[in-house]
Amino acid sequence: MDFTNPLVYGVPCFLALILLELTYSRSHDHDHQHKNLYNFKDLKASLFMGVGSTIIAPLIKTISAIVIFTFVFETFNPLVDGVRTNIMGWESFGYAWYVWIFCQLLDDFTYYWFHRQNHMVRFLWAAHIVHHSSDNFNLGTAVRNGWFTILYKPFFYMWIPAIGFPPEMLVVCLGIEALWQFQLHSVYIPKLGIIDKIFNTHTMHQVHHAKNIEYMDKNHGGFINLFDRIFGTWKELDDDIEVEYGVTHAPESYNPWVILTHEYKDIWNDTKKSKNWYHKFMYVFGQPGWSHDGSTLTVKQMQLELEEEKQLKNKQPIPVARKTS
Repeated sequence: MDFTNPLVYGVPCFLALILLELTYSRSHDHDHQHKNLYNFKDLKASLFMGVGSTIIAPLIKTISAIVIFTFVFETFNPLVDGVRTNIMGWESFGYAWYVWIFCQLLDDFTYYWFHRQNHMVRFLWAAHIVHHSSDNFNLGTAVRNGWFTILYKPFFYMWIPAIGFPPEMLVVCLGIEALWQFQLHSVYIPKLGIIDKIFNTHTMHQVHHAKNIEYMDKNHGGFINLFDRIFGTWKELDDDIEVEYGVTHAPESYNPWVILTHEYKDIWNDTKKSKNWYHKFMYVFGQPGWSHDGSTLTVKQMQLELEEEKQLKNKQPIPVARKTS
């Protein structure tokens, strides 16, 4: 069977929805809360990178789906008497409706770990930071994707065709995941009650894009938030915390090439800070913010410091008013 990636139909819808949100934010936000939702220079940079991803993605799709996924599928599921049988002994999966659902769940599980590692490994973060580099949160930001992420993403998903799911099925599930991720980038959808308990929703994705220390490295899920809850990275939007979007060290430029490459430049400069090869390795593959001398901190270290500050503040004795005569 042959399936078309849903993103082929999604791109024109993306552009239409961005225009709709932009128009709405300018004409209907009478309280000015979201009046400056869009910065046109920032939007221009985001669209440029989105167009670049749209051009590059089909080429990578050809390599990943037709070459890598197909090679893995056929290697681990050889034809035996005209039937594809997994090397572990079971027949590879067909196209029944429940197989589609299971494949989408496995895609979601893989997306969680792929996404989380993009935040945990600095060399991967250098590609993913592009998506977080804007201090605006809108549908324009949704298409602000790094071009280099596409080069290594397929390798996280190879295990799915290896166990017997058809490559074209996985490609469709990846496209559906991307469509869901796009619409999450909106400030106009409020908390959704019971739906928030199961799915990754708009307010949860606002947390993910926030640079508030409390919110950093949270809510990596795709469709559902189950894996964030299981692995301790889930956090709900706190109405008492004003969200600040972006990253702590954003590039001071709207030049797409600077946005795409600035973190690689920073990694290179950081490796020169020490002659110790372990330190050099950690600057490349350690957590973002790691430093051998404590000059910069990882997210976990910053969150630990914040928690300690809160605890100290709560332990401070309450001043007692003195009686005057």
